[in-house]
Amino acid sequence: MKQGFAPVISNTEVMPGVYLIWLEFPQIATEAQPGQFVMVRCGQETLLRRPLSIHQLAEATKLAFLFTVVGKGTHWLSQRQAGDNIDLLGPLGRGFSIHPASRNLLLVAGGIGIAPLCFLAQEALKQGCSVRLLLGAPTASQLYPKHLLPADAKLITTTEDGTAGRKGIVTDLLPDFASWADQIFACGPTSMYRAMAEQKLLRAKSPQISLEIRMGCGRGVCYGCTVKTKSGLKQVCTDGPVFDLADIIWDELSYF
Repeated sequence: MKQGFAPVISNTEVMPGVYLIWLEFPQIATEAQPGQFVMVRCGQETLLRRPLSIHQLAEATKLAFLFTVVGKGTHWLSQRQAGDNIDLLGPLGRGFSIHPASRNLLLVAGGIGIAPLCFLAQEALKQGCSVRLLLGAPTASQLYPKHLLPADAKLITTTEDGTAGRKGIVTDLLPDFASWADQIFACGPTSMYRAMAEQKLLRAKSPQISLEIRMGCGRGVCYGCTVKTKSGLKQVCTDGPVFDLADIIWDELSYF
């Protein structure tokens, strides 16, 4: 884990209200694993850092975050320009695990859930795996731009209003692709995870999911991100953010 100031390389609005920011921080980039996150200090007026999934790496020195503007902190971050310095702490948490024997990986992203899965796709392709990415959003303008994804990942899209890809929600696609996959990885809203948990065909695949939840410290000190699992209470910041889908007690997750 490293802490320091990272210079901004670029900061671009890639979808309405969604920004892709690139920074230079080799100390984090060389240690980071897919699924891990970084605590970002968003200005002097915000007391707590913001947890952001590592979205992509480049040249072993650069890392990117994908984030939605939802409050004062992320608004501040969206206004940063090339050359500005941002205080980072990371990498943190337990990331995704690709089994050595896996060859076919299915990634399931609901909206901004593409954030940690892009880095996972990069790493999986580097290891020689085949990657299929199921990407869902409410409408076409909220689909992550294809040209920003790893070129060798096969993309299948769905939108709730039918303006792009298949009409419906992303979990509707799972019956068509689950049998192909050696492993399944997902990131999205709680409603998507609940829908996945109800699909019996996924149980033998033990999907790994990334929980996105409010965090205070990111280091297991404040216990603010505690969730109930079948193996007891867990902290998302240190025991996760990646968990097995079947291990979470979803009925106890009503607060987020």
